[in-house]
Amino acid sequence: MASQAERREKTRGAILAAAEAAFSGDGFAATTIDRIAAAAGVAKGAVYHHFASKEALFEAVFDQASRGLVRRVIGKSVGARDVLDGMVVGSREYFAACAEPALGRIILHDGPMVLGWERWRQIDAEHFGRMFPIALTQAMDQGLLARQPVEPLARLLVGAVTEAAVACASAEDPAAVGRQHAAALEAVIEGLRRRA
Repeated sequence: MASQAERREKTRGAILAAAEAAFSGDGFAATTIDRIAAAAGVAKGAVYHHFASKEALFEAVFDQASRGLVRRVIGKSVGARDVLDGMVVGSREYFAACAEPALGRIILHDGPMVLGWERWRQIDAEHFGRMFPIALTQAMDQGLLARQPVEPLARLLVGAVTEAAVACASAEDPAAVGRQHAAALEAVIEGLRRRA
């Protein structure tokens, strides 16, 4: 027999799954708590027991989607020839994933609007912002980049990727815009590469 904690976690998982499907399909504004509760097979009160508001539920979905996107980006960049190439491959995967309507709606379209720009950036930094300083430090340790302060360079690159994500969000063809920005990022990173 399942414990109360296990039942609570199962209910929370069902709510998150229903919310992700609704938010990615119809967007935040068109989604109601009633609809999420019905899809999850729980009472509306159960949703509010786990999440104080629709915005709090969206933030949990956004965080979960961001974590999945990080895993996807890392998984794709594992086979890169070196850490700099891994940054490029990972960025390509990030833009490709965000061009998918369901994920793009949560991460790029509704994310900044629902969470607010500052909170959206904060969560994005927790998941993706940490990756850049780590990768740049590794690149310097491996002699791929000249030694320099990591934090300013990481901020510049994260800022570039964030602006590219914003451009993708408002584009008619986010996949094409993402590919263009990934190519531009590759040119920047290759320009930083230390030549033998």
